Amino acid sequence: MFSANLARWMADRNLHYGWVVAATTFLTMLATAGAMGSAGVMILPLHEEFGWDIAEISSAMAVRLVLFGLLGPFAAAFMNHFGIRQVVTTALVLIMSGIVVSFFMTEVWQLLLLWGVVIGVGTGMTALVLGATVATRWFSKRRGLVVGLMTASTATGQLVFLPLLAALTEAYGWRAALTLSVAVIAAAMLFVLLLMRDHPADVGLPAYGETAIVKPPQQDHNLRATLLAPLVTLKSVSANPVFWVLFGTFFVCGLSTNGLIQTHWISICGDFGMAAVTAASTLAVIGVFDFFGTVFAGWLSDRYDNRFLLFWFYGLRGFSLIYLSFSGFSMLELSVFAVFYGLDWVATVPPTVKLAAENFGREKAGLVFGWVFAGHQLGAATAAFGAGYLKSDYNTYMPALQIAGLMCVLAALSVLLLRRPGASPAAAAA
Repeated sequence: MFSANLARWMADRNLHYGWVVAATTFLTMLATAGAMGSAGVMILPLHEEFGWDIAEISSAMAVRLVLFGLLGPFAAAFMNHFGIRQVVTTALVLIMSGIVVSFFMTEVWQLLLLWGVVIGVGTGMTALVLGATVATRWFSKRRGLVVGLMTASTATGQLVFLPLLAALTEAYGWRAALTLSVAVIAAAMLFVLLLMRDHPADVGLPAYGETAIVKPPQQDHNLRATLLAPLVTLKSVSANPVFWVLFGTFFVCGLSTNGLIQTHWISICGDFGMAAVTAASTLAVIGVFDFFGTVFAGWLSDRYDNRFLLFWFYGLRGFSLIYLSFSGFSMLELSVFAVFYGLDWVATVPPTVKLAAENFGREKAGLVFGWVFAGHQLGAATAAFGAGYLKSDYNTYMPALQIAGLMCVLAALSVLLLRRPGASPAAAAA
C-alpha cells in the first residue's frame, strides 16, 4: 500500500505521516470551500438569466448553509462508523454531481434541490468537523496549530477562489466558473483515495506527540446506533451552560461571516458601483489575511486562555462590521476593513475547538463541536436569508451589517460567562 510505504519512508527521516494526512485534508477542505464560495458569484447571474428574485436565490443558499451545519455532528458519527476516507470520497462525489446537474436547471426548485440539499449535504460532510476529527486523531501536540490550518483552508478557499470564479463568470458565464470547481474537487478526490487514512495505527504509527500506538476503537456496525450517537451526545451536554455559550457565539460567527459577507459581498459592493471582479478581489484580500490570522489564532490557542481570545476576536469583528456600514466603500476604507476583518474571519474556530475538547473530553470533542458548528451554520443561514430579505425590502444591506456587528459585540461579552475549564462543577460533570 502506497500510504504505508510512504509512512515508513518518512519515519526513517524522522517525519510523521500525520502531516501528509493533514495536508490532504487541507487540500480537500480548500477544494470544497471553493464550491461553497462559488455561490456568491451566482446570485446576480442567476437573477439576470432566469429573473429569479434575490430573496428566492438567497433562500436556496440558506438551505445549503443549514444542511452544511446540521450534517456536522452526523458527519463525525459517520466518520467513526465508515471511516474518514470513505465518507470524504462520498461527499466529494455528491458535490460534483450537484454542480454538474445544476448546469441544466431552469426552475427555482431545482436550485433549491441541487444547491440547497445535494451540495449542502456533500459540503456538510467535509466541513470543519473533518478538520477537527483529523486533528484530534492524528495529533496530540500541535493540535491547535493544525486546527488553525484546517480552518484557514476552508475560509481561504471560499474567498481566494472568488476573483477567478468571478472573472470566468463575467467572461464565459457561471457554468464555466463552476466547471473549474468540479475539476479542483476531482483532483482533491484523487489525493484522498491515495493518501488519506483513518487512524495513525493504520500505517503503524502513534499520534504525533505520543509514543504508544493506540489501536483504533472497534467499529460499531450498528448503523442505528451511529445515527443516534449525535443525538445522545447532544442530550448529554445540553444541561451544560458551556455548550450553549459555545453554540450561541458560533451562531454569531456564522451570521457575521459565511451568511453575510461571503454570500452577499459582491451584491453589497455592487450597490456602490463596484464591478463583480473588483469586489471578489477585495474578498480575496480578506481571505489572504484570514489565512495568517487563523493560523496565528491556532498558535495562540495552544498558549493562552481561549476565553479571552474569543472575547477579542468577536469584539474586533463586530466593530469592523459597524465601521464598514458607515463607510463610503472607498478603496481606502475597504482596504482597512479587509485587513482587520480578514485577520478575524474565522480566528474564532481554534479557540472554540480547544474549549470544546477541554470541557467535554477528547472522545466527545468531535460530536460536540459538530453541534456547535451546526449553530454556526444556522447563524449563516439566518444572515443569508435575512440580508437578502432586508435588501429586497429596504434596498440596502447596511442594516444587516449593523445587526451583525452588534451581535458580535454581544457574543464577545457572553464569552466572559465561561469559567476556566475544570473550575466549574458543571464542566467537571460533563
